[in-house]
Amino acid sequence: MKLKHGIRSIGEAGNHVFNYNRQIIHLGKLGKVEDARRIFSNMTHKNLVTYNSMISVLAKNARISDARQFFDKMSIKNLVSWNSMIAGYLHNDMVEEASELFDAMPERDNFSWALMITCYTRKGKLEKARESLELVPDKLDTACWNAMIAGYAKKGQFNDAEKVFEQMPAKDLVSYNSMLAGYTQNGKMHLALQFFEKMAMRNVVSWNLMVAGYVNSGDLSSAWQLFENIPNPNVVSWVTMLCGFARYGKIVEARELFDRIPRKNLVSWNAMIAAYVQELQIDEAVKLFMKMPHKDRVSWTTLINGYIRVGKLDEAQEVYNQMPCKDIAAKTTLMSGLIQNGRIDEANKMFSQIRARDVICWNNMIAGYSQSGRMDEALNLFRQMPIKNVVSWNTMISGYAQAKQMDRATKIFQAMREKNLVSWNSLISGFLQNYLYSDALKSVVMMGQDGKKPDQSTFACALSACANLAALQLGKQLHEYILKSGYMNDLFVNNALISMYAKCGRVQNAEQVFRDIECVDLISWNSLISGYALNGCANKSFEAFRQMLSEGAIPDEVTFIGILSACSHVGLANEGLVFFKCMIEDFAIEPLAEHYSCLVDLFGRMGRLDEAFNIVREMKVKPNAGLWGSLLWACRVHRNLELGIFAAEKLFELEPDNTSNYITLSNMHAEAGRWKEVERLRMLMREKKAGKQSGCSWIEVQNQIKHFLSHDLAKQRPENIQIILNTLAAHMRDKCNISDMESVYDIL
Repeated sequence: MKLKHGIRSIGEAGNHVFNYNRQIIHLGKLGKVEDARRIFSNMTHKNLVTYNSMISVLAKNARISDARQFFDKMSIKNLVSWNSMIAGYLHNDMVEEASELFDAMPERDNFSWALMITCYTRKGKLEKARESLELVPDKLDTACWNAMIAGYAKKGQFNDAEKVFEQMPAKDLVSYNSMLAGYTQNGKMHLALQFFEKMAMRNVVSWNLMVAGYVNSGDLSSAWQLFENIPNPNVVSWVTMLCGFARYGKIVEARELFDRIPRKNLVSWNAMIAAYVQELQIDEAVKLFMKMPHKDRVSWTTLINGYIRVGKLDEAQEVYNQMPCKDIAAKTTLMSGLIQNGRIDEANKMFSQIRARDVICWNNMIAGYSQSGRMDEALNLFRQMPIKNVVSWNTMISGYAQAKQMDRATKIFQAMREKNLVSWNSLISGFLQNYLYSDALKSVVMMGQDGKKPDQSTFACALSACANLAALQLGKQLHEYILKSGYMNDLFVNNALISMYAKCGRVQNAEQVFRDIECVDLISWNSLISGYALNGCANKSFEAFRQMLSEGAIPDEVTFIGILSACSHVGLANEGLVFFKCMIEDFAIEPLAEHYSCLVDLFGRMGRLDEAFNIVREMKVKPNAGLWGSLLWACRVHRNLELGIFAAEKLFELEPDNTSNYITLSNMHAEAGRWKEVERLRMLMREKKAGKQSGCSWIEVQNQIKHFLSHDLAKQRPENIQIILNTLAAHMRDKCNISDMESVYDIL
């Protein structure tokens, strides 16, 4: 009897352990890590499966350091333990750590090798992956070969993928589908179709890959044709086609397909609700949600996201409160909604309540603080993150750039272990935003040295830097590089080229780029109109504006800034007022400070200072520094000291560190003989200059950007200046027949 009782007790204990293990895995899938750990701690009996389950749960919920602690504490480890830990590192993109653990393994199986090959291919280390494949003892195991094929195919190296595929001693369906996925996921649908038709074996996954490939390529007719020919479509087939219709705004066709699905499961219901959310048809999404026989976390989260997207945050919170089982995805979604609505502190309160935060949750909160300019709080969270991915680093770079702290943005960038294209573009864009144009161009060069190829964003930023530096030769070189890189059909790049040539004074080149664009947009027109205005071609600006209207384009605020600027450059006051009135009455555009600034500049240039000042007094928006600067300049030219003092005082409030405003007013006082005021302003100016960065100018000389800093003793070369003066005087004598050169030297 005692023996039977003992056996029964052991059996019961085993059942308890089995059930506890299942609970731990289930809670891990729900993101309830602390609950899983509580069960683990309360277990009187634990086996290897228990420890392995906890390692997997922690790793998949971004608690990789905790997972490693569990692993290290295990007195007995089996192959599953080692593989679980490596898989955890793989899940968190920690290739080096996975590689170190793999090297330390006492023994390996086929799964171990397949994990490492996958790990290397995900990070683009294809040579290392191929070396690992060569070392696999069991050459007949298809998993390792398939991982290698998938790695090559994902990177678009089809020749290498095909060689591995041909060398395989045995092929299975996964092998064929890995090759097919490489073609479809890279948009090579012609090659995909050829391979699909020659496949020795295929299943519903093969058909679904083809349908998804055509959907991603925007070829819905081919996708639909293939879908209708699938012998036995599964729910993935239906949902793939449904999502294809939804992606391209064919919501009616998506609903018709949904209604045809013979056996709707949760995935199909959720896909249709998501389709309505994407089209902002929240009422239809709610109707469908209410009809669902069963709802899961995705259903609730999708509806929450729908309400957030249409700006109904209170309704989103109500749905969240009704959600029976709130997971990290729902909490992160609502948190993002609060951030989008500027309710950062409420978002942080929710963030604090989330126990097991994943990297998406951390990144959303950091982005919220960054976008609000609260960089100290963003940095504090960034430092606390247990695992940072490249998005985390890029968010910090962009945040510091937006906060005009490029020194800190640069330090973050330099501290990154792995930089991607977005990292470089964030840095380059940050330099551009902060007027550090030379640094932006240097970063483009360094990016190439780092082995990263520029994209349309890189080129647009580089061209904008050239435009602001008036670096025509560099701009031309970039144009040639763009031609070779295949980005000449990109509208974003073309618009940047128009601006670059216009700002460098090459209007004809700007016109040619504009003419070569197949389908121009509003930014193209605005770039051309502003380019004409900048170069004093007012009539061409007006002509482009009329042509733009005739082609059905609707102008915006930027269009009229260009038009009013054109009027200002050539002194067309009446025409400027007509365009200003047209903007308000015909196009219902509320004037911005920039529009008023153009009018003030226009009347100021013509000496009509009273009218200019009346515009300032009567405008509905708050005047900016550009507007007061235009008025001050006009007062300087037309010697209106009283109004100039008023404009300057406003500028001192808006731009206390801009010494050029002090210089302008000081010169006005000097002309009026008010020397005490001149001395007072100069004293103020010296105080502002103390501790501030020197003024900087630049010029393009022999294809290089040369900098000139004020008070830079290294650049003061009296003998060189004298040589240049003599050369200029000689040229002037030859060209202008100036006989009295003493007067010329007096001017210089």
